[in-house]
Amino acid sequence: MLKGTYPIERFQALQTPFYYYDTALLQQTLDTIQAQLSDKPEWVVHYAVKANHNPVLLQQIARFGFGADCVSGGEVQAALDAGFAPGKIVYAGVGKADWEILLGLEAGIGRFNVESLAELEVIAQLAARKSVVAQVSLRVNPDIGAHTLAGITTGLAENKFGIYHGMVEDVAAKAMAMESIHFCGLHFHIGSQILEMQDFVALCNRINNLVERLTRRGIPVEDINVGGGLGIEYGHPNHLPMADFAAYFNTYKRHLQGDYPVHFELGRSIIAPCGTLITRVLYVKEGLARRFAIVDAGMNDLVRPAMYHAYHRIENLSYDGDEQAYDVVGPCCESSDVFGKDIVLDQCHRGDFIAIRSAGAYGESMASQYNCRPLAPAVFDTIE
Repeated sequence: MLKGTYPIERFQALQTPFYYYDTALLQQTLDTIQAQLSDKPEWVVHYAVKANHNPVLLQQIARFGFGADCVSGGEVQAALDAGFAPGKIVYAGVGKADWEILLGLEAGIGRFNVESLAELEVIAQLAARKSVVAQVSLRVNPDIGAHTLAGITTGLAENKFGIYHGMVEDVAAKAMAMESIHFCGLHFHIGSQILEMQDFVALCNRINNLVERLTRRGIPVEDINVGGGLGIEYGHPNHLPMADFAAYFNTYKRHLQGDYPVHFELGRSIIAPCGTLITRVLYVKEGLARRFAIVDAGMNDLVRPAMYHAYHRIENLSYDGDEQAYDVVGPCCESSDVFGKDIVLDQCHRGDFIAIRSAGAYGESMASQYNCRPLAPAVFDTIE
């Protein structure tokens, strides 16, 4: 949202901090994705619930017909509660507990993305006990380094995720021999916040090679799940409010071989631009060499800057005028509770509303009550 379009008068009656969601932008994003895939009706997008599990947003996405990508039993239940079709729910994660697997089996979810032979054997046992057949894809560790933050790469050989690509044929053969398992295909995810399409080209090449190897061994691949990872422009939310879905999907259209269905697991690129963390200035503090804008939101409300040194654009919504540089910091008792250093803002005053942009992903979903701080509420652009 442009700075002048935030409903400041409405904000005056609200206790800060809170997450403000632009559901109109979310709808435009869903429309754009659907348009990009109009020529590929067999391709399915699953929203990555870990990005934001707010039930209002989940319900909006579910009503649009998207699937859900889940990484815990809690997320599977949240997706079911929000109205996602069980057959469009896929469930990944390196540490699925028995109760989580049973929840998926009983709900009839569309796919388990299996990350190890040990997990495959447990799912087979639990499915046999329930007299059902589990639909399974093998999550492959393709050993591809994505150009992103080190903490959110997932496709390198030393990462905990997936089955190393050189072992996939043997594990797939074992899956096909299990009576309570239906082997469907392969699943990949190389990381998050990826802006270089060449990373996805490298993934396509790896997929093409693996499918060819499996086919030669008589192991059919019914579909492919390429994961997600598409990044957004955190520095330019006003000029580039939406991820480059055209470049992303066209990369797969050009470079993936075969005519099987393709599944995607997009989270950040769908929901991040739609959310803003709204906070207020408590104090402006003059240091020896730095000026601090101390706000009432903390790292417990948005942990990405503290955890990853991630950048979010910050704007003063209350003032237009002279600019000054600030370290924008929160009240948590940690030196890492910093949203940005040396950030140029319109001059700050006590009580000014500050917008921390592109906080729709991994803001509310990663929030905590550290320092006994209450969880911030969600506010939507439509008054309900």
